[in-house]
Amino acid sequence: MNYKTDVLIIGSGISGLFAALKISEFAEVILITKKDKTESNTNYAQGGIASVIDTNDSFEKHIEDTLIAGAGLCHREAVEIMVKEGPERIRDLITIGTQFTKKDGKFDLVREGGHSHSRILHAKDFTGQEIERALVNAVMSKTNILVLENITAIDFLTEHNLSEMKNSKIENKNCWGAYALDNQKNQVIKIQAKATLLASGGLGQVYLHTTNPKIATGDGFAMAYRAGVKIANMEFIQFHPTSLYGSSSLPEFESRTFLISEAVRGFGGILRTKDGNTFMEKYDHRRELAPRDIVARAIDNELKKRGDDYIYLDITFKDSNEIIERFPNIYNTCKKLGIDITKDYIPVVPSAHYACGGVLIDHFARTSLNGLFACGEVSMSGVHGANRLASNSLLEAIVFAERASKSIKEFLLNENVKIPDIPDWDDSGTLTQDEKILVTHTIKEVKHTMWDYVGIVRSNKRLQRAKTRISILYQENESLYKKTKIYNDILEARNLIACAYMIIKCAEMRKESRGLHYIIDYPESDPDFLSDTIIQNKFY
Repeated sequence: MNYKTDVLIIGSGISGLFAALKISEFAEVILITKKDKTESNTNYAQGGIASVIDTNDSFEKHIEDTLIAGAGLCHREAVEIMVKEGPERIRDLITIGTQFTKKDGKFDLVREGGHSHSRILHAKDFTGQEIERALVNAVMSKTNILVLENITAIDFLTEHNLSEMKNSKIENKNCWGAYALDNQKNQVIKIQAKATLLASGGLGQVYLHTTNPKIATGDGFAMAYRAGVKIANMEFIQFHPTSLYGSSSLPEFESRTFLISEAVRGFGGILRTKDGNTFMEKYDHRRELAPRDIVARAIDNELKKRGDDYIYLDITFKDSNEIIERFPNIYNTCKKLGIDITKDYIPVVPSAHYACGGVLIDHFARTSLNGLFACGEVSMSGVHGANRLASNSLLEAIVFAERASKSIKEFLLNENVKIPDIPDWDDSGTLTQDEKILVTHTIKEVKHTMWDYVGIVRSNKRLQRAKTRISILYQENESLYKKTKIYNDILEARNLIACAYMIIKCAEMRKESRGLHYIIDYPESDPDFLSDTIIQNKFY
């Protein structure tokens, strides 16, 4: 079954859902999501959402904190947009039904690493889940939003898909929707749209250890790159300093590690080596409240120096009732592993967490492809620079989702969009899926390669080795892809390979260390690299 609509939204995280609500006020919307509508990185965001709510706080303080964390690469105007429009978007979330935690009748604002003021709104330690709940309820109440679950986007509908241009090396200039796989029927559908919003989330599954859910395979990044859309700053992958060591032994964390929120360190948590000694004082005067890149590298260095598998996070000196009240989700999950966080140290390791780069957008969420807009983690708005400040991601998502909705409204009013005759998906001549083990091993090899060679600390030799491995995997998987009937795993393998390639390519281009990109061959920052790393595929 094929579809036609005004606006196609790819992704059901905070940015996709928020945008869908705004766009539904003036247009018909189809929103597609790979699993069910609540599965996204948003759902696992524990800490909170940063915004200037306290009268003793200020926009300038939040802007400055963000710029400092971004290590010179933030676009100041984009940061100002996010910070100054943030409070109004927070009010939108509250109006929709989000219940943020309060204390004595006021929002319980907390502080996290890199922030100079307590400005993080939270819903205990499952903030993302609460926001997602409110947004899903609101979206499902709208009659002009059609949510299609268990749908994996494959590629955008562009000039390249026109039958008369199929084999031409032409430049894509327009987007008219997407081909997508209905995972339950195992059929490819065509969704034609006047405007398309990419809100597909992250790519953490490109790494062996990640806090991201199984669906975070970088599909949107890869689709955009294949279509020739400009991509920027893919070298900046944020590794969250503290994920729960051993959590993968729990059934619910088979494909991801359990996040121990930034808020635990903001609460006063202390990092210790396995022998109980503190170490953050050796790396930064802010100690545990330093930005994530500094804390993650410090932990990585201590682990490698000592040969340990994990370090400890200690909050045992805090009031036990307060711990359980503030962090019920973390408390209950740790208890499943026999860890009582009111009495025991928490074993933690860094894990791949967030992509600061992505599809390059302007201040109005427009990409370099006409008719394609983007917001959320898949986009590169310029807000995060070389390192994301804690709890800015959810704020960026709603601010630029709002801006995307306004841009799309203007686009639909001013552009006389005529969708050309794009053929249905043709899988004639393809074989059945009889070599799934090849795809499974390809995905595993991508994850191991990226974790071993393109992780927290990099080198020219490691990048070259990774590039060689990924190039071989690309050739093998692409050959299989072209002759095999489409299914979800082979799509994800294809997209993970593309994301790995983009990360490596951007990392090779940045011959300095800055923010989340640390390379031992160039250990210092270089003012000659105070600009974005922009790449564009010229395949077509």
